[in-house]
Amino acid sequence: MRVTQSGNLDLNLLVALDVLLEEQSVGGAARRLHLSEPAMSRTLGRIRKALGDPVLVRAGRQMVPTPRALAVRAEVSAVVERARALFAPGQDTDLRTVERTFTILGHDAIAASHGPALFARAAAEAPGIRIRYLGESHVDAPLLREGTADLEVGVVDQTQPEVHAETLLEDRMVGVVRAGHPLLQGELTAERFATEADHLIVSRRGKLHGPIDAALAELGLKRRVVGSVGTYPSSLFVVRDTDLVGLSTTWALPLSQSLGLVTFDIPLQLPPLRLGLAWHPRHDADPAHAWLRGTVRELMADWTEGRRASGGL
Repeated sequence: MRVTQSGNLDLNLLVALDVLLEEQSVGGAARRLHLSEPAMSRTLGRIRKALGDPVLVRAGRQMVPTPRALAVRAEVSAVVERARALFAPGQDTDLRTVERTFTILGHDAIAASHGPALFARAAAEAPGIRIRYLGESHVDAPLLREGTADLEVGVVDQTQPEVHAETLLEDRMVGVVRAGHPLLQGELTAERFATEADHLIVSRRGKLHGPIDAALAELGLKRRVVGSVGTYPSSLFVVRDTDLVGLSTTWALPLSQSLGLVTFDIPLQLPPLRLGLAWHPRHDADPAHAWLRGTVRELMADWTEGRRASGGL
């Protein structure tokens, strides 16, 4: 992409465009760049003239990016990051002076379980960094490549060859029910698990089957799935007030425990869940992004050690 003014490259317009596409608000971008709103509006006008595109258009009370803006968003972000890296003092960057917004893509239980610790670390070590959690979509899209997300955390299933993926730990599925549920009485067999209760699935695509159904089928068994919900926390509230059987991962146990729910081992041979990180290589040399990756790694490692110490893994 070339953004020109009088035949010369204007990096200030690129920086402004990057912030405008992130904030999708003239006022928000003005605050980020320490400009007045009229000055930011004039800058947006210059960007529109340079690109030959409106970039942001009014939709009700909000502004939304045009298709052209969405198409160049990742490239703009990459150019700005490379420029920052070029002029930054290498590894000696003072994170306390960095002002950035990072978007983390992942299961909503990631934010609920690890968000508090990450926000606390950011406040202490990099107060100018803002963290935005983005839930998984019902459709697959190259969000890391497009620049919509900066880091993916959780069960990473990346097929783009240019995306870096790093496995950090293996987890497993456990069942979750209300306290006093009949399944908790006596020995739990695969047959009891399948036939003595109805089941609830968490699926961002609305699926009504999963790996558990495949494992049951190998034993000639079938469970009754009565429905699905799109988010993990919402499933816990449903399970709390019904006799439905839900699912959890061991790293999300604090959520279920806070609601007084009980977890149990599922009497099936299930494939492990590989949890990790994924990011686009344009972030490799970015000190702020390296801090984000390293902090998430440490938080997940701390959780793993804590679970091992308590006998939970």
